[in-house]
Amino acid sequence: MDPVLITIIVYIIGMLLIGYYYYRRNESIEDYFLGGRTLNPYVTALSAQASDMSGWLLMGFPGAVYAGGFNAMWIGIGLALGTYLNWQFTAQRLRRYTEVVDAITIADFFESRFRDKSHYLRIVTALAILIFFTIYVSSGLIAGGILFENILGINYNVAVFLAVIVVGLYTFLGGFKAVSWTDFVQGLLMFIALIIVPIIVISSLGGFDELWKQIAAVNPDLLNASKIVDYNLADRVRWTSLNTGDGFTFISLISLLAWGLGYFGMPHILVRFMGIKSARQLPISQFVGISWVVISLIGAVLVGMMGIVIIPEPLANTETVFLVLLQRLFNPWIAGIFLAAVLAAIMSTIDSQLLVSSSALAEDFYKAIFRPEAGQKELLWVSRATVALITILGLVFALSGGSILDIVAYAWAGLGASFGPAILFSLFWKRTSRNGVLAGIITGGLTVIIWKNFFAYTGLYEIIPGFILAALLIYLISLLGDGPVEGVEKEFEMAMKPLANE
Repeated sequence: MDPVLITIIVYIIGMLLIGYYYYRRNESIEDYFLGGRTLNPYVTALSAQASDMSGWLLMGFPGAVYAGGFNAMWIGIGLALGTYLNWQFTAQRLRRYTEVVDAITIADFFESRFRDKSHYLRIVTALAILIFFTIYVSSGLIAGGILFENILGINYNVAVFLAVIVVGLYTFLGGFKAVSWTDFVQGLLMFIALIIVPIIVISSLGGFDELWKQIAAVNPDLLNASKIVDYNLADRVRWTSLNTGDGFTFISLISLLAWGLGYFGMPHILVRFMGIKSARQLPISQFVGISWVVISLIGAVLVGMMGIVIIPEPLANTETVFLVLLQRLFNPWIAGIFLAAVLAAIMSTIDSQLLVSSSALAEDFYKAIFRPEAGQKELLWVSRATVALITILGLVFALSGGSILDIVAYAWAGLGASFGPAILFSLFWKRTSRNGVLAGIITGGLTVIIWKNFFAYTGLYEIIPGFILAALLIYLISLLGDGPVEGVEKEFEMAMKPLANE
């Protein structure tokens, strides 16, 4: 049997065993969604960042660097800054506040934070999560399909179905702890791959100087972060510098950096902050998480740049650059381990998104509105059924194909603009009102959809107008309204008080 196939199968079996292990230990809905708030700081850190980066880190991002050179690294800089700011300013406050109001989901937090008896906040939050996460999940399934198609030589549609079965099954079984521990393992695999592969390849080329020299021979603008290089094999355009008038602009720069804004509104990352055993352990998680992100992003940039030199014939699908490098340069057993890291990147995000989506339906719709009397076992099975449903919906989108990076960018903007301003105002401004947050979530999500479909020609990344308009509405409506309802300010002070003592 092919060594690569054996390695992938062993890896998949390992992940499924983790899912089954926690399947036998989930007794309540809080266990399934938050793991009983018992994560240690290292699992919190790596699971948060692994679930964040996804197949985008080992396929979409290196593909963008391979096609455009150093210009694409501005996305990485924006993400690194966003990661730091999210850990620094959001993590501890959210962990403490969600414990004070006894919330286990983001929608639960908003409803409890603002004493919203109408359930409007919960419903709108759940809808936004379902819409944008279904899109996001499809990007992971596309990445999985490309991976299996590439390494197993099977039809793309069959490959996508295989990805659905693997990821859906262990998320269905294990819930939050299974997802967090598998993400921890997967985060380690991704990290190791993005360190070892560049070191080996660059050493074989003769060092960084030789790498830069060979890239410059293709096009020196690939080494200039302020230059835009076009790559479209279908149009026979390969590493061609754009004219000055169509080059790198201020809008291009802020659009790439604005990826960092999305972190404040990513439910699958925020729930990791909520699930750690103690807020006092978050500084350890912060150091580990940020270090992982910075080193991994640098590794992903180097993978893309190496591909320009190592792969002589241009790639029809630039997002396969890492896969092609591994298969050409490494022993099949070693390549199989690193290809498992690519699968790890894909699985680590899809599982988290499925879990958050299932919480949106089970906890925020089914229990809160239709069946308040539902027992723990019933909710567990509703949650698992929801995982299956969202997986199928993601499958429908994935079968039509598309660019991983483009799909992730759209979903990332939708979630970031919908929830980023709402989370920040909720945690930092005592006067923030329910109506302000409700308007902000709706405005942020709708602006992203409208901008993407009607104003994409401006070149401005849709998260920017969505985030700004949402923040502006939250501020104005909260300022002009009657203020928080009775008891909210006291809870706010209770949640923030320990921060002042640390």
